[in-house]
Amino acid sequence: MRAPSPSPARRLCALAAALACVLGPAGSRVAGLQQECDYLQLIEVQQQQCLEEAQQENETAGCGQMWDNLTCWPATPRGQVVVVACPLIFKLFSPIQGRNVSRSCTDQGWTQLQPGPYPTACGLDDAAASVDEQQQTLFYNSVKTGYTIGYSLSLATLLAATAILSLFRKLHCTRNYIHIHLFVSFMLRAAAVFIKDLALFHSGEPDSCSQEGSVGCKAAVVFFQYCVMANFFWLLVEGLYLHTLLAVSFFSERKYFRGYIVIGWGVPGTFIIMWTAIRVHFEDYGCWDTINSPLWWVIKAPILTSILVNFVLFICIIRILVQKLRPPDTGKNQSSPYSRLAKSTLLLIPLFGVHYIMFAFFPDNFKAEVKLVFELVVGSFQGCVVAVLYCFLNGEVQAELRRKWRRWRLQGVLGWSAKPQPPWSGSSGATCSTQVSMLTRASPSTRRSSSFQAEVSLV
Repeated sequence: MRAPSPSPARRLCALAAALACVLGPAGSRVAGLQQECDYLQLIEVQQQQCLEEAQQENETAGCGQMWDNLTCWPATPRGQVVVVACPLIFKLFSPIQGRNVSRSCTDQGWTQLQPGPYPTACGLDDAAASVDEQQQTLFYNSVKTGYTIGYSLSLATLLAATAILSLFRKLHCTRNYIHIHLFVSFMLRAAAVFIKDLALFHSGEPDSCSQEGSVGCKAAVVFFQYCVMANFFWLLVEGLYLHTLLAVSFFSERKYFRGYIVIGWGVPGTFIIMWTAIRVHFEDYGCWDTINSPLWWVIKAPILTSILVNFVLFICIIRILVQKLRPPDTGKNQSSPYSRLAKSTLLLIPLFGVHYIMFAFFPDNFKAEVKLVFELVVGSFQGCVVAVLYCFLNGEVQAELRRKWRRWRLQGVLGWSAKPQPPWSGSSGATCSTQVSMLTRASPSTRRSSSFQAEVSLV
């Protein structure tokens, strides 16, 4: 007998794809998507098994075994009713469980599904399920819109900040070089999110659930994982550098900077290459965006370690700040040092990524909605916050921009005629710029003090 129309399965797959599209690149999203893929793969196995059994069965006087795209109906004599449970995939869409569907075997063959089509019989069309689905879709769309705005804003501000620190020679120093690399890692992370979304959810192919994902989809995921890990390691480099300034008396910034390059770009690349090779040999299926596998720890363990180490460095630096900001005279007002300490602490939180410690060691399914908002929406604005604090609000940068503006105006770039200037006169921002350029010629202790003061210049 010919199988009924495959509309239920197609509808489920379309709904699953829509949900996957709006969930975005978060860990909890991947876990839910993997559950959906497991159900779809189970349906494929059941279909193959049912069709093979139907070919091997003998002719019967009743209804032969039939596959209706979701359920296998066994061979049944005329006049009997077969009752089976709703397919497992409906657990993803309906909160109501334990429903059954049935078919009767008549002289004309199998009857229509009772008590109605799969969506109706299994609770997909219930008002409560529909409202819950609409709320989830609205929430995920809001999250996707939020992190899209955040990463776009971060990308724009980081591009401007990187250009400023790169173009002005008097801003060139080890501290700003590290900031530039951190900015680049944030920009790569933002670009990787957009590329991954495009490859996974807008290509028109269900690579996430296919046995063999496309090479482009896998490459997008690998690039995304590398950018995320590199961003965490450059946050670690910022912590290491600032702690070194405060704790080490004498050190070569040039040699240390080479080590920072290796830590920031080389170490993540090593782990990503290891993870890619392991996936190719042991789990080369789908688009490599699943996290419910022991292989995920090749990526997760280094990131968690960097977060933990950076948090320890943050605590140590705050302890040093408490000692440095403590007034020598106990009779002085205590409000100013504590106020400066609070500002310094808030200033270092986005630079060190301390906020990641909140959910770093919680299970992946802990408060999924809260983690989505925190990791995607709040995290997407971190690059913008870092660029504003450590470039646009930096005293050295502002002084250099003012100095350049006055020079361009005097040279007539903006239409004004240049006026003669005595050789001994200079701009008010020259002192700060000269201090920055002299860091490479100062003594180690002076360089440590100047660099540390520049880091906390906002307070």
